[in-house]
Amino acid sequence: MDKVAALEKIPNMNETHNKRAPWRDTLHEIIFGAETPAGKWFDILLIVSILASVLAVMLDSVSSISINYGSLLTGIEWFFTIVFTIEYILRLICVGRPLLYATSFFGIVDLLAIIPTYISLFIPGSEYLLVVRVLRILRIFRVLKLVQYMSEALFLMKALRASIRKIIVFLFTVLTLVIIFGSMMYLIEGAENGFTSIPRSIYWAIVTLTTVGYGDISPQTNIGQMLAACIMILGYSIIAVPTGIVTVELSQLSSKKKATQLCKDCGAEGHDADADFCKYCGAKF
Repeated sequence: MDKVAALEKIPNMNETHNKRAPWRDTLHEIIFGAETPAGKWFDILLIVSILASVLAVMLDSVSSISINYGSLLTGIEWFFTIVFTIEYILRLICVGRPLLYATSFFGIVDLLAIIPTYISLFIPGSEYLLVVRVLRILRIFRVLKLVQYMSEALFLMKALRASIRKIIVFLFTVLTLVIIFGSMMYLIEGAENGFTSIPRSIYWAIVTLTTVGYGDISPQTNIGQMLAACIMILGYSIIAVPTGIVTVELSQLSSKKKATQLCKDCGAEGHDADADFCKYCGAKF
């Protein structure tokens, strides 16, 4: 009996793990939720900050503006970098599994939004200006942070994720076709008509199949023109395939019950309203 009583006094590990400080729950509700007034204002301010920071990066790429207002734009850049750094840290604090969120899509996007500015501090010198330019362009990834505030965008991402295998098979089929058509056109037309190699002929086949038609290369022989006409007609029918695949997934998702649960441990969405556990990390709601 004494042994049983002693075991009863030992706290349950699951209960200990699930206990969270109230302020973390409140912070999670504000940052990841949009139902409360504080959560809505947080989202609005963050969206405005994202748009303003992206606009600052774009203006900095204009030489005339950069010369006259370079210092101001640099100050604005650092201000938003600090804001996004604080936001990123708060997101890691309020979730139960920070590493899981940090390696997720939005976690990586959040990191890409702040790390280029800090890396540029360690790359001085004119010989590295090209690298600094790349880092500045990487800041445009901040615009991807807007996706998590648009329910329609999340809905579309789920449909694309569900149809990714079918789309990969479709793209592999298209790749096979352009290789075949490009090789055939290389044999038919030859270097004298601009088809100097199989890769260049494949480029022409891709441009023709997608109905872009730059016109920098064009077949001159009758057989080549007949093949080009067949590729153009085939291109119109192929364009509808990925659209149909995604449309089917969208209709299937819209017919399902709307998900409202948001995991406080990993920050993942997409759970049914009556779900008791997270389907990604297993945490109890």
